[in-house]
Amino acid sequence: MVEFAIKDCALAHISTGRRAQTLRELRDILRDVHPGCIYHHFWGTLLRPQFLSREYNNDLASWCHESLHDNPMAERLSAIDPAGFGDLEESELILFARAGHEFHFVRSVIVVFDTYRRLSEPMELVRALPEMSVGSIFYHFVDARRREPVGMDDFRAWLDGLGTDYTSLCNTLAEVDPYFESLYVLRDHLARLIANYFEATASTEAVDGA
Repeated sequence: MVEFAIKDCALAHISTGRRAQTLRELRDILRDVHPGCIYHHFWGTLLRPQFLSREYNNDLASWCHESLHDNPMAERLSAIDPAGFGDLEESELILFARAGHEFHFVRSVIVVFDTYRRLSEPMELVRALPEMSVGSIFYHFVDARRREPVGMDDFRAWLDGLGTDYTSLCNTLAEVDPYFESLYVLRDHLARLIANYFEATASTEAVDGA
């Protein structure tokens, strides 16, 4: 059986030198900005330490709220799924940020580490998932979705490669949206789903064998 290699990761930040002071400037820069910037300002927020609950799910929305005081646009940007990123064409209103409050574009490069921990059987996920770092959760469940050619989280990719025995578990994991909750909550959610699956499977097997 193919082993599952648990990895960890961190994001290295690179300044682009580009900044926006108005919503129109933000829109214009987004048209040709490096894809790593979109990655950083949407997904990168998940890996940053958060002392308070996030009011908005990405940096663009937070900037519109805090610096432009444009709450309707902040709400629209917060609702965007980064996997299908849209543009800002719908807004004709030009709002200015105060000096020192411009939006600074930063891009991210992911740095991956091998934890040297390997899982031989899917059931080992029950114990391993609660012990994974949030960096591991980000790498295997969030970042994996943008990687070609598979385009799905690493847990499903592994289970799917083992045959049809875990199809129902894969379908359950596919329904989890990683974007609207913290990585800590996401880790607990995944751990609970997988633990419940194997508990239910064990109960079914016990009944069948009786």
